[in-house]
Amino acid sequence: MIQKTSFWCLLGLLVATLTSAQMPSNPPALMGTDTLGKPIPRDTSFTLHGTYLKERKYRPYIRIAEVKTPVVSHLDQEYDRIGDRPLFLDVFCPDGDTSKRYPGVLLVHGGGWQSGDKSQMHTIGKELAANGYVAVAVEYRLSPEAKYPEAVFDLKSAIRWMRANADKILLDTKYIASLGTSAGGQLASLLGVTNGNADFEGQGRVNAEQLSDVQAVVNIDGTLAFRHPESSEGTAASNWLDGSYDQNPTNWESAAPLNHASRNSVPIIFLNSSIPRFHAGRDDMIKKLDRYGIYWEIREFPDTPHPFWFFHPWYQPMMDYTLDFLDLTFRQMFE
Repeated sequence: MIQKTSFWCLLGLLVATLTSAQMPSNPPALMGTDTLGKPIPRDTSFTLHGTYLKERKYRPYIRIAEVKTPVVSHLDQEYDRIGDRPLFLDVFCPDGDTSKRYPGVLLVHGGGWQSGDKSQMHTIGKELAANGYVAVAVEYRLSPEAKYPEAVFDLKSAIRWMRANADKILLDTKYIASLGTSAGGQLASLLGVTNGNADFEGQGRVNAEQLSDVQAVVNIDGTLAFRHPESSEGTAASNWLDGSYDQNPTNWESAAPLNHASRNSVPIIFLNSSIPRFHAGRDDMIKKLDRYGIYWEIREFPDTPHPFWFFHPWYQPMMDYTLDFLDLTFRQMFE
């Protein structure tokens, strides 16, 4: 993979190292610091390598997906700052005509709202960039550091940054999708049902003059409801939602994309494993979308582990479905 770093990136925003070569045996661990040297709490339990070792015990044929097509990368761009805590994102652009503008995709990693990092979305980001999209893998604050809805505020801020920096990253601001895996799929879906809802914007965030709207959603095995007959969310959800359902029902209901589906929701594709609990509420969401005439697709992969998006043989068909959906959705908007 050939990566190019632009002049503006080299001279640009502060780079923070938010990953560590040492994986602790008992997460969470303190990893990274803010600009004053204060530790940022991190749970490093969810990693690609660890997931691969776990899943290949049951499916020895799997391979970690890689993308070798050259794209342009702008890594560790600061998109917002909460007090002394900077937040970063990685941008992947098509390697070609810089006079063109391309649709964008915000990439939201999974990890139970408590672990994972933006690097886990790099392969998907490079694939999207190689196919004519500006892909942005975003860091957002996780439950050891901040509770719901702070992660949503972070993601909406990242979308506003994308629009504010459209010329630098070659973005066509009319077309932005959110794509997320697992917990990121829930968050990506929440973005798609809260366009224009001031309750989810956050106060005092940068680029407030820009819209945080998205025009499409790619949900990869993310729940649509936390309190539902099909869901079985437990400790990870309680940690993020600041209490159990009995302790904090408002957050549990507010964080469920199903509860916000309306005529203002955007087209969505559900890319699902064979494990039902990871798409809890999906069928009820579809009923709502049908009521409002909003386009949706479902693609299920039989006999798949939950983190199938990392691995062959499922990665490429997943990306083909994703690109077909985005191409169709944005083309229809243009027409």
